[in-house]
Amino acid sequence: MAETKLEAKMVEAMQRRASEGTAMKSFNSVILKFPKIDESLRNCKAVFEQFDEDSNGAIDNEELKKCFNKLQISFTEEEISDLFKACDFNQNMGIKFNEFIVLLCLVYLLKDSAPGHEGKSRMGMPNLEATFETFVDAFVFLDKNKDGFVSKNEMVQAINESGERSSGRIAMKRFEEMDGDKNGSVSFKEFLFAFTNWVGIDDAEDDEDEEEGTV
Repeated sequence: MAETKLEAKMVEAMQRRASEGTAMKSFNSVILKFPKIDESLRNCKAVFEQFDEDSNGAIDNEELKKCFNKLQISFTEEEISDLFKACDFNQNMGIKFNEFIVLLCLVYLLKDSAPGHEGKSRMGMPNLEATFETFVDAFVFLDKNKDGFVSKNEMVQAINESGERSSGRIAMKRFEEMDGDKNGSVSFKEFLFAFTNWVGIDDAEDDEDEEEGTV
């Protein structure tokens, strides 16, 4: 179940998007897109650095408001604050690069469902928006019952549909990586955090020592 007003809106937006269907045919087709996704997200680093005014590797609440202003994203202060809290995964009062990617993708989803945005570039970043669309498409593919969440059974079903039965163990591993709060249900936000890890979007350049030894 959604915990906050923002999460409820995200679930609603995802359900609406799910009703339109998905072009994804298999989980493998998602994985094949990783290199292109990786490149697109790395190109977003410049946008992140532009708004990280004090260059401390994180965007604070005030910097985020300026970012939304510049990108012409019209959200209320409350919505921006909710997004900030939702994406500040480490709760260190700053949005790091991978958290920034997740946050922008959530904005994309929410704006996608707003009236009058059909077919328009929502942030003036068409390449990045194409990548976000891949994320949404992948989630819709996994969310078989269209309730805005992915369950363990849906993950197994998605893998089996692809004829990749030997990958059942991998499906479980992927699901566990996605299910951050271990409640057996994966929200779009949790899915995005896992995805940024899978394609290697982390602070590897800054934390190389920390990242050594992780898979």
